[in-house]
Amino acid sequence: MRPRRRVARWEFTAYAIILGATALWPVPVDRAGAGLLAKALKKLHPWGLPEWIDYAFVESASNVILFVPLGALVVWILGRRYWWAGVAAGMLLSGVIELAQFLFLPARYPTLLDVAANTAGATLGSLLTLLVMTLRKPVPNASPTRTL
Repeated sequence: MRPRRRVARWEFTAYAIILGATALWPVPVDRAGAGLLAKALKKLHPWGLPEWIDYAFVESASNVILFVPLGALVVWILGRRYWWAGVAAGMLLSGVIELAQFLFLPARYPTLLDVAANTAGATLGSLLTLLVMTLRKPVPNASPTRTL
């Protein structure tokens, strides 16, 4: 196994632990800072921040950003040929998370918009990694094969 893929598997494990803790925390992880964020956005609007950037936008953008590493790591581990697996993993995992929140976490608010945002993030991560892998120049073999 290539060292890069081995590292990516460890990164995936760490990411999965953080994602699981964030997604399945009994209460929304942004509960403590929600009011502060809303106040900060209201103060920034007169300074030129567009009005459409509100709490709901920031929350949705956070969901997109949260799933970019999932798509990227899945493609990095499986390779360019399976770029679509990062998208599928994002959609599937997001659906499972939202279902778990619906069934077991009454203080959480599962929505289809979260599934869409999470899937968009995984898609973005998959496509960016596919682009990097496609544009990357192959590394020449450092040690040439020996012949007699």
